Amino acid sequence: MKIVEAHLVQLAAVIETGGVTEAAAMLGMTQSAVSRTLSVLERRIGEPLFVSGRRPMQPTPLGEQLGLQGKSILASSRKAMEIIRSFKSGSSGRVRIGGVPFFMDAAVSRMIASFQRSEPGIMVHQSYGNYPDLVAELDSGQIDLAVTPTGSVDLRADLHFEPILPARNILACGAGHPLLRKRNIATGDLVSFPWVTPLPGSPLVLDLNNILLTLGLEEVSLRYAGGSLLSVVNYLAGTDALAILPHSVAYAFRGEDKISVIPLDIPQPERVLGIMMRKKPYSNPAGRKFLGHLRREFSELRRAVEKHETTINWLPGPFMSDRKTAADGLV
Repeated sequence: MKIVEAHLVQLAAVIETGGVTEAAAMLGMTQSAVSRTLSVLERRIGEPLFVSGRRPMQPTPLGEQLGLQGKSILASSRKAMEIIRSFKSGSSGRVRIGGVPFFMDAAVSRMIASFQRSEPGIMVHQSYGNYPDLVAELDSGQIDLAVTPTGSVDLRADLHFEPILPARNILACGAGHPLLRKRNIATGDLVSFPWVTPLPGSPLVLDLNNILLTLGLEEVSLRYAGGSLLSVVNYLAGTDALAILPHSVAYAFRGEDKISVIPLDIPQPERVLGIMMRKKPYSNPAGRKFLGHLRREFSELRRAVEKHETTINWLPGPFMSDRKTAADGLV
């Protein structure tokens, strides 16, 4: 004997409301349809489901037990409808975002926290990777969004890239570094201190090489490698080492009195930080809501970093000299 689940739901509604008319109104059905369901159930089971002549309707022991099963199905159905409404409104769901390690830790993790203060029903999964890894993860559907720096030559036609922040690097050091007291910084000053090696695969590796090339140097003393962002910050704070960091990353630690910006205008990369995604992503209202939040947060971060940059008294140094020589050669 097969029992139709919808019949048990109607039985539960009658028990809950105490009458066929009330149950029909609750379920959005006609009274006659609910009455027919009760008759079909009783015939199929061969037992009465309600005590005859009682108002409001009182279930028999068997009817009560079956009604409990219908109530469970009804509750699951209501829960399913709530899940659908919540998903379509973007109030629940999951967003998977990957990005370059230092920037994810310094900026994006804070943006995720502020997002979830207003959207606690959305799960955000954060992962790390450089541009090739992130492209592969977008292709395989492992992530929905990627935050990565890239140049225009790297962009693929099937991926959408939305620029959000210009790439701007600074020379970082501990808060009490000797170079912070110098009014003029020469090439010899830069090579007299140890340096932090950028993470393998990071665009900062190319930036460090570009700095060495500009200075006409083959190498500097590299003393520390492979650390997380917090590890690098703590290492700089406890040593006289130097490191290349994105300005926005250094800005995130401005109030902790651990690291400082050496006010030396260094060569800048020709790339931009942006949000990358598939051009035809699957439907994810929570992802669209999170993307809107990222856009607003990055817009505010960009203004703050640009304002901070104007407060720094940039010093003349070896890079400025090289630029002046190059400019003179164009006259």
